[in-house]
Amino acid sequence: MTAPVFLADLTSAATGTRVRLDGPEGRHAAAVRRLGSGERVDLTDGQGALAECVVLTADRDALELEVLLRKDFPAPTPSLTVVQALPKGDRGELAVDLLTEVGVDRIVPWAASRCVTQWRGERGEKALDKWRAHSREAGKQSRRPWFPLLTDQQTTRQVADSLAHASAAYVLHESAVTSLAAQEIPYEGSVVLVVGPEGGISDEELAVFTSAGALPVRMGPTVMRTSTAGVAAAALVLARAGRWS
Repeated sequence: MTAPVFLADLTSAATGTRVRLDGPEGRHAAAVRRLGSGERVDLTDGQGALAECVVLTADRDALELEVLLRKDFPAPTPSLTVVQALPKGDRGELAVDLLTEVGVDRIVPWAASRCVTQWRGERGEKALDKWRAHSREAGKQSRRPWFPLLTDQQTTRQVADSLAHASAAYVLHESAVTSLAAQEIPYEGSVVLVVGPEGGISDEELAVFTSAGALPVRMGPTVMRTSTAGVAAAALVLARAGRWS
């Protein structure tokens, strides 16, 4: 059984030092997981650092830990961004969970013109907070040293700017004649994938994206849901780019 992972500030955590896990993460470890002396725990800051620890003492809402080994991982390359149009219901959280677990580095909520769901005002802020919470939990569950950046909601023009600056950019589209599997994925730089909403990407949006340098591509003979198309495409890109080698 692998050690549970908790999010912590590892600025001063070096091999052989002691650290205290408190706050919400500490309360969860001590009160919910009921971790005790001698048990293994891993800490990450979500920014490349991972500390393998053992519990020295536990109280009601915190753990005292000894760092057995600290590891620092470089940022993965090429970086992979998935622009995710806002799905209906809880499918957005599902998409974020899967994209995080598979290894995506940046997730961009996109307000596509055909999105049924609309993020406005306080409702939008709560929805974004929920996506970020799901990403953090999925990052811990999948034992990622680098958690994905989940940006604020972006417009079509903002997405197009990201596409223009990418090393390679693709738009998943059911009418595309080119297959994503046939593309030469770069081993360095940045790759951006755009996933449309349930109603599809409009002709105007597709024109903006292709003008910015993105290539429309298809995944295969079937049409996938917006909440799962991104993870399938991301898995293909990560494998082809050497990230899974």
